[in-house]
Parts: sequence; structure tokens; C-alpha cells
Amino acid sequence: MPPPRLRRLSQLYAGLALYGFSDALMLLAGLGVDPWDVFHQGLSRRFGLGVGTWAIIVGAVVLALWVPLRQRPGFGTLSNVVVIGAVIDLCLATMPAPHGLTLRTVCLLAGVGLNGVATGAYIGAGLGPGPRDGLMTGLAARGHSIRVVRTVLEVAVLAGGWLLGGTVGIGTVVYALAIGPLAHIFIPLLRIDEPVGKEKGPLSWRFSLRSNECGS
Repeated sequence: MPPPRLRRLSQLYAGLALYGFSDALMLLAGLGVDPWDVFHQGLSRRFGLGVGTWAIIVGAVVLALWVPLRQRPGFGTLSNVVVIGAVIDLCLATMPAPHGLTLRTVCLLAGVGLNGVATGAYIGAGLGPGPRDGLMTGLAARGHSIRVVRTVLEVAVLAGGWLLGGTVGIGTVVYALAIGPLAHIFIPLLRIDEPVGKEKGPLSWRFSLRSNECGS
């Protein structure tokens, strides 16, 4: 782990916890969530278990798909699989759902905004991408357009989640339109640069970081 280690770890776990909290806000708003959470929510409604639990299970399955792609998970990748899902389930179990369209809209917008900050924090820590990001960049590294790969993956999980009963709504559209610009702002802002002369991690991770900076 490159220095400064304490700052990287603190930012990583703050970012992952904030990501789980922001996901929970969007789920509680009930106005639609991002494609992967539509999938997790659909699985939860169809087969039981919490949305966060399904986020962990799906994350582990996606991480297994890294093996044939020869992707190397970082410390942050493994933490991503567990922490975000655990925080989602904790928040959904302890936080009341907002009532009324105004409060639900505020909850949705706060969730989207905080999700952008959280994305910048955990990616900026430089300790490895999330399992879903790594799958995307691993496929793209084999000669496919990263935009096409991301679009195909997210449309597939969105459609699958909707068929399973996940909520697709205005929140899904807001997230899709906002997360790219938010990541474009917060990833460079919160990035912790490595010491001069140090290698900046696996090629796939550097590619992922550059792609996210470009709002891909």
C-alpha cells in the first residue's frame, strides 16, 4: 500500500460507508435507483435477503469474473464488496422511509449527490476499483470501447432488475445523468497522488481512473 497509508485507508472506508449510505437514501426515496441497485433490489424482492446482502453476493460473483480477465483486485476492491452492502442493510434497517413527494425528492437528490462524493473518495484513495468497475475495464482492455461495455453492462443489469421487480423511475434517470459529471468533479478533487517515481498500480486501475475522470 503506497503512502500516505492512514489517509488512504481513512478516505477509502469513509467513501465506502458514504456510498452505502447514499445508496440507502435513494432506495428509501422509492423513486428509482442506479442500474446495479435496481438489480440488487429486484433480487431482494424475488428471493428474499436484504438489498445490501445481494449487493455483497453480486459483488463477489462479479469479482470471480475477474479471474479469466486477469484482473488484480486491490485492498479497496475486497473492502468494496463487503462494506457498501453492509452499510446499505444497516441504514435500511434503522432509517425511516420519507413520506411525501417533497421529502422523497430531497432524499433522492441527496443520495445522488453524496454518491458522487463517495465515488470520488473511494476511487481517489487509489487502493483498487470496485468489482463492477474492474469488470468493465477488464472487458474494455480487450479491445472493446469502455463506453459500449459500460452501457451494455448497465442496460443488462437494469433490464434484469426491472424484470425481477426492482424500481426503475425518475431517480434512475437522474442518477444516469448526474453521476458522470459528479465523478468528473470529485475523482480529481479527492485523488491522493502517489510519490514521484512510484508505479501507480495495475494498468487496468490506471485505465479505470482515467476513464472515470473523463466521465465515462
